[in-house]
Amino acid sequence: MTGGEQQGSSPQVNPDLDQVTVRLPVPGAPPAQPMRVGPPPPAATAAEPPPDPGKRGRKLVVLATVLVLLAALGVGGVLGGPWLAQQLGLSGPGGPGTQPPPAPLNPQAALRALPPQAPTPSAQGVAAALDPLAGNAALGELTGSVLDGTTGNVLWERGAGTARTPASTGKLVTAAAALLALDHQTRLSTTVVAGAEPGTVVLVGGGDTTLSGLPANKPTYFFPDAARLDDLVEQVKAKAGGPVSKIVIDVGRFAGPPMAPGWLNVDVAGGHIAPLVPLMLDAARRDPLTSTTPRSDKPAQAAAQELAKRLGGNPAIEVGSAPQGAKVLAKVDSPPLPRLVASFLSTSDNILAEAVARELARGTGNEPSFAGASKATLDTLSRNGLDITGVKMSDASGLSTEDRVSAKFLSSLLAAASGTDARAAKLRPMLTGLPVAGGTGTLAKRYDKGQAAGGRGWVRAKTGTLDGVNSLAGIVTTNDGRLLVFSFMATGAASDPARDALDTLASALRRCGCA
Repeated sequence: MTGGEQQGSSPQVNPDLDQVTVRLPVPGAPPAQPMRVGPPPPAATAAEPPPDPGKRGRKLVVLATVLVLLAALGVGGVLGGPWLAQQLGLSGPGGPGTQPPPAPLNPQAALRALPPQAPTPSAQGVAAALDPLAGNAALGELTGSVLDGTTGNVLWERGAGTARTPASTGKLVTAAAALLALDHQTRLSTTVVAGAEPGTVVLVGGGDTTLSGLPANKPTYFFPDAARLDDLVEQVKAKAGGPVSKIVIDVGRFAGPPMAPGWLNVDVAGGHIAPLVPLMLDAARRDPLTSTTPRSDKPAQAAAQELAKRLGGNPAIEVGSAPQGAKVLAKVDSPPLPRLVASFLSTSDNILAEAVARELARGTGNEPSFAGASKATLDTLSRNGLDITGVKMSDASGLSTEDRVSAKFLSSLLAAASGTDARAAKLRPMLTGLPVAGGTGTLAKRYDKGQAAGGRGWVRAKTGTLDGVNSLAGIVTTNDGRLLVFSFMATGAASDPARDALDTLASALRRCGCA
């Protein structure tokens, strides 16, 4: 594999798995009544005659038979007792000593804050935990950084300032810049407007690469709550005023070449990238329900062809521009920015990261190209007090072999998100979007064996994989309740052993009291 993250061939990903659904009693609902066996008890009257001994005898026989049947079923004591006691005249309608059922439980799920005074591990203790593991040959040449999440103080370093190829941990750079610079209510819109000629419509790409061609009854596993092509189709049919004979594709929102420096054409067929245009369906996946599937090499045309198919009438397709002030016939919006960031961090989707970076470029007055997005990203981070020395991003996804980032810089981004200043409030979605060890995204199938299993559910981290490059950067809560941030970059080692070794390093921090 030349680039990207492995997630398996079937959908296993949902960036919203932080939410857990528990079936609980409905507050205010009446308590469940015990199942009744046999006929209901007779209604009481104002003056009830004394019981007939003969009738009682017959009733006892019947009731004894019922008791035998209930006992055979193993439910008599639970279901038959109160009613049988009434029939035998041994209790009133409420039964002897009967208590009303307890009120239904109404537990409240909540995220509990970490202890404010949790002890900070010592640098010596962290070194004692990590140094023996850091020498593992499976890690190749390791650089790394561990910081206290609250203070940002350095707890452990190894070649932390050396810039290396980050692979997909480079997406943290893009995520941080976008969250710092753009309004969190930002949504990316895809529109259809009226063309210059009757029967012509213009499909205008607005940068939403998550627009889905799946029908409404199928979930978009990789992009929750994505806009649907079918919604555009319905709106166009309602407002076009007649059949559509031509579809014009407007992809003028982005500029520059569609492939970044350091990208390989083989990665299109390999399922890791597609030529970057502001119009595509399901991030150009040919199979929208499979993570690593070949991507379209002409994603805008493919989207227009699908629109034409659903509109019917076999309209012609050509590339052009929307007329100035054209009437809007249809419009659908992506989820807001934090959800988009969470999606590309969790599933490591390269195309979505690139699209968000283009919006960052546009929002900061830069050219919406690879070069403009890179400039916007680094300028934004520098303005927000982050040292960008040695950082180079030729793309926004980390797929480029020309990208360079240090472990120290990755940790500084995570520390800024974990802190208490104004930056942290904007950067929080970067942390909540990280995959959970053994649970979600690109970490769903990791942390399942050996020493790494101790970090399952406690480590949240962005993964990175290229040929000869493996990286992991994220957060972990120690046994004492202290939040640590870390970044580990392994260069020159085979992927599977390196990933296991990186997971073991992060899990060691979870176990660390490290006094």
